[in-house]
Amino acid sequence: MSIINFKIISKIISRNLFIVSAALFVCIFISIYYSEQAIPFVIATLVSFFGGLLLYFYSKSRDEKISLQRKEAYLTVTLSWLLISLISCIPYILSGAIPSFTNAFFESVSGFTTTGSSILTEIESLPKSILFWRSLTHWIGGIGIIVLVIIIMPKLQIGGYHLFTLESSFQEKIQPKIKSVGNRLLLIYIVLTLAEIFLLLLGGMNLFESTCHAFGTIATGGFSPKNSSIGEYSPYIQYVLMFFMLLSGTNFVIHYYLFKREFKKINENEEFKFFLGITFIIGIVITTILYLKMDKTIEESFRESFFQVISIITCTGYATADYMQWPVVAWMIIFFAMFLGGSTGSTSGGIKMARHLVVFKNYSMYFRRFNTPHAIFSFRLNKKSISDETNSSILTFISLYFMIFVAGSLTLILMGLNAKDASSSVATCMAGIGPGLGSVGPASNFAHLPEAAKYVLSFLMLIGRLEIYTILILFTPNFWKK
Repeated sequence: MSIINFKIISKIISRNLFIVSAALFVCIFISIYYSEQAIPFVIATLVSFFGGLLLYFYSKSRDEKISLQRKEAYLTVTLSWLLISLISCIPYILSGAIPSFTNAFFESVSGFTTTGSSILTEIESLPKSILFWRSLTHWIGGIGIIVLVIIIMPKLQIGGYHLFTLESSFQEKIQPKIKSVGNRLLLIYIVLTLAEIFLLLLGGMNLFESTCHAFGTIATGGFSPKNSSIGEYSPYIQYVLMFFMLLSGTNFVIHYYLFKREFKKINENEEFKFFLGITFIIGIVITTILYLKMDKTIEESFRESFFQVISIITCTGYATADYMQWPVVAWMIIFFAMFLGGSTGSTSGGIKMARHLVVFKNYSMYFRRFNTPHAIFSFRLNKKSISDETNSSILTFISLYFMIFVAGSLTLILMGLNAKDASSSVATCMAGIGPGLGSVGPASNFAHLPEAAKYVLSFLMLIGRLEIYTILILFTPNFWKK
């Protein structure tokens, strides 16, 4: 008997390929509407659809009761993200928008992992259908990561995800079935997307740009169809995007409680309050720096500061200003904010606020034990006790995160990048943010990096987006043993 059931893996991947083929099929009509070449999307649609069909027929089994085990889940998630990223390259390459496979793969991975780092230098010169597909990859990847973290990870019982996402009370309210939970999450996701499109339209943004920016915001991706990102839009547009970036960086379980008017449960969520508090404090600090050190009004300082801070913390990556032109202390704060991340169960990347909160609770418990060494202490999060095993898993995750960051940074330095570019490239790609510092800052891109560096960063995007354990466990010898 095989240690891994490849038929059930094929079955799930086939469904993912059908979803991607449907998304590509929509882009055929977009290209026809704008009188652009549709052949690249036709070919990509057929490849995805028939690839899914082959996997579906291979996975046909008489025993329909076989369930997805932990090993199959890890492999399925990793292979799904890798395969759809490869298929996503087809329209870029065949249309000539991104003729290089390396660059097309980098852009594809950046899209589906909702990172937003780009190799494109002249975005507005590209076909509308390509730009639409580019933004749509964000939107697909965003709902994918919500389902992964809120539904799959808690079932696998790793990393303490059950503490932050699929609470027992939440599960009871919306029926303890994966399909039901997924449908509710998808509905919330669609409602937020449509609401943002509507408000952007009210601000004078056209339908195409409103849709692309909504895809990038709700997925906290950051791809924009404009060279200047959000910089040329009105303050109203910028405030709308700030609001929806905050919503998208919030645990989607909170959105469910909000729609149900269960405000007490929202108030009990420590991570949500911590997320808002940290964002507010950093925003106010940078607002003060900009107002005192640069020739800006209070409102302009506030808007410029909070837009960039919210964008970085939620890992969206949209920009209204080149923060490399700010005083050094301001953009250094931005760099450290790259390691924060939004809420668990949101479309944000990064370490996540809940994990940082657990670290602070560990510090607090350590000092309490130091003062009263014979007392027995335990701590809780969201009114739930955190076991030693879960606590250890969370602290291990953070340690691994920084170890990978250091290893990735050193690798890029050996490839010829300076320390600022290397470290910020790794930080922003691991966290799924988009722009970094220096030559990969908000006014630049990743096009000039060596090809090998782009593959390294693509891998880091995947490992950061899939919460590290999901990919690293595939490289352990025990994973492939019975």
